Amino acid sequence: NEVRPHSYSTLIFEKEGVYLHTNAKRSNQDTTIPGFIRIVERAGMPALEWSPLHDERGSTPAVLYSKKDGEGGEEDTNFDPGYEPDWAVISAVKKDREHVPVKESGQWSFSLPLSELYSIRRTRFSLGRNFLVLTSRGGDPLPPLHFHRGGTRELFRALQRYIILDQSPVDGRLFLAYPHDSGALSRSFDKLQLLDNGGSDLVSRFIHDPYATTFGGFSKVTNFFKDALRPPESPIHSRTAQDPNVPPQSDEEPGFELITCGAELGPRPDVTRGQPLDKWECFLDPEGRVKNPEKVKELVFRGGITPALRKEVWKFLLGFYPWNSTVKEREDILRVKTDEYFRMKVQWKSVSEEQEMRNSLLRGYRSLIERDVSRTDRHNTFFSGDDNPGLTLLHDVLMTYCMYNFDLGYVQGMSDLLSPLLFVTQNEVESFWCLTGFMELVHQNFEESQEAMKEQLHQLSNLLRALDPELCHFLDSQDSGSLCFCFRWLLIWFKREFSFEDILILWEVLWTRLPCNNFHLLIACSILESQRGELIGSNHDFNTILKHINELTMKLDLQTVLREAEGIYLQLIQCKELPPEVQQVLGVCVPSSSEEGSPDSQSSETQRLLGQPHAAAASSHSACGPTYP
Repeated sequence: NEVRPHSYSTLIFEKEGVYLHTNAKRSNQDTTIPGFIRIVERAGMPALEWSPLHDERGSTPAVLYSKKDGEGGEEDTNFDPGYEPDWAVISAVKKDREHVPVKESGQWSFSLPLSELYSIRRTRFSLGRNFLVLTSRGGDPLPPLHFHRGGTRELFRALQRYIILDQSPVDGRLFLAYPHDSGALSRSFDKLQLLDNGGSDLVSRFIHDPYATTFGGFSKVTNFFKDALRPPESPIHSRTAQDPNVPPQSDEEPGFELITCGAELGPRPDVTRGQPLDKWECFLDPEGRVKNPEKVKELVFRGGITPALRKEVWKFLLGFYPWNSTVKEREDILRVKTDEYFRMKVQWKSVSEEQEMRNSLLRGYRSLIERDVSRTDRHNTFFSGDDNPGLTLLHDVLMTYCMYNFDLGYVQGMSDLLSPLLFVTQNEVESFWCLTGFMELVHQNFEESQEAMKEQLHQLSNLLRALDPELCHFLDSQDSGSLCFCFRWLLIWFKREFSFEDILILWEVLWTRLPCNNFHLLIACSILESQRGELIGSNHDFNTILKHINELTMKLDLQTVLREAEGIYLQLIQCKELPPEVQQVLGVCVPSSSEEGSPDSQSSETQRLLGQPHAAAASSHSACGPTYP
């Protein structure tokens, strides 16, 4: 029941027996202070407050209060709480979102407006005691709190009256706080600058009309930050039957252990990049079949492709032509695929304006495509200027893809995938079928459920935790353990992070699927490790980490990133005690006891090509690096 000590204030929640630790990492009786935790609402502004059980001044524990914004963000110095306050008034929250300072008294009491609560972490320090650590949006962690008599479940339930608590997908101990409106989610999109859309308008439109917004902006991933912060249901993360909306009770023992790789990694092998593939005819037999596709892939992986050969080789890498097709067969394939393409193109071209007015789906796709085409790679001469034929081709191919894949349609980001294909092939039909091949690899990135993106971020976290536990611990401590700042990297395969020419090289390397299908995650690890000194050796918080990662755009050296990514792969597969989840990401099979030794057990393509991983890895010290095929 709500208690109303005065007309200006309402006590929403109160719990005694909550101990504040002034130094929880060296927990002892001298640093433990018993007290109350409260949620108090004054003038419509709720705050989370802690005060000692016995205040020096006698009477009730001291309470600090805040108030709503005044007109124009002005602070009302005459605001009367109805009783004599023990401390000064907290500065009002200004319109420009200046952070409200967390006020503490000499007796460790504090008051934090819920609008300024950024996260709650369940953690454990010495003596096995469980704590809640609150962090403000200003980046200030408050002293850890131990609920000696329980009550965290009730606290979470009371907090959810005012805020949303979302659990991190990779750290079940961390809960991020959002207001019930869309402002915080909007700020997340603005910080990330995922593509070019303004996050605020995007999120508000999605919340008010999710169906219509499916065809606008970056809509099919707008629910990522709300849903991806909640991990897949599992026994560890399952909700209680009594209240499925309440996070797991922090008084329970599971979920506090810090999980690390537990295996020692050996030295990272040196890797040397090779020269680009510059000969093609020598790989063809008299009828035009590619004699050694695996060798071609190896050369492409090692050094890319010379510009003159890209147009031909990309069509094999992306599945437009089978590797074993003859010249005559490829001519037949091109003829059939050309007919198929134009049949699909006629479908949308023949729709009259009157018909389109009654087809909101097609109308929405067209509107979004026209908007994206007008701003895709306009710095490239192939797409620059007004009335450029390249822009018309970009538009037509994307519209035709909507006819090819009705279920997915068009999602923002797909224009980024098509533009390099169109630039290289200089052909409408070929670029379309290359796009369909590319989308076979990444289409799940664009699906509305975003399960594939959540899974990739989880896999990236597993890799990074095995490689660099210290960096992972730092990111966790700054509420960045979800790696959400890598979202754009994985979504469109680093398209916005490297120059246009570098992307041509990077993508053809990734299309070889060597040395494993998830090599793009190793590239992300390579980039993150290259920034560890800047991140760990600074005062970065969640917001400044996002800013720093975004500012890496066009500042990364692709060849260095590729060398380190391959070195990471070789380093990991040499580890004899690699965690199973990391082996799975790398494509190294982990047979169960029942499968072990069975002739029917399947191994990964990479493992088959490598033969004996350790022997292959050892050869990485040669000047040319390992040969995966």
